[in-house]
Amino acid sequence: MKSRISVLIAMLVICVAAFGAGAPWYKWKNKVDRTVVCAQISPGEAWFQYQGPFMESQCRKPGNPQ
Repeated sequence: MKSRISVLIAMLVICVAAFGAGAPWYKWKNKVDRTVVCAQISPGEAWFQYQGPFMESQCRKPGNPQ
């Protein structure tokens, strides 16, 4: 019985992951030295969201990943 539940849970996790979309990328600018990086989440407290969203990690193609 436990193996059936384990298999069911594994299948549910795989199905949910198959429908997940990619997260958007943003350009972040440092408040201190004005350095710009491309990341999906804030690099830290000294950074603010500068531009975005972008579809890929080079922050060149605007839009949200589908």
